[in-house]
Amino acid sequence: MKVNESRFERILRVVVGLFIISLTFWGPKSAWGWLGLIPVLTGVIGFCPLYSLAGKQPCHIEPKEKSTSEASSPPGSDRG
Repeated sequence: MKVNESRFERILRVVVGLFIISLTFWGPKSAWGWLGLIPVLTGVIGFCPLYSLAGKQPCHIEPKEKSTSEASSPPGSDRG
């Protein structure tokens, strides 16, 4: 299984999942709180089957590289 969740999303899933599970013991005390296991497990593993079916990939932001002409010419040298 390839990881298809970003680091932020994984952390968020675990936190939200644990909160939902806590509702089983506090608050409404309903068995529906055990559905919080789903985001906890997908967050820990880093793989979401629904994302895989939808073709979603995590957003990786790469640093912008300077072109060779910008890097080699001194500032202000483009004046004519």
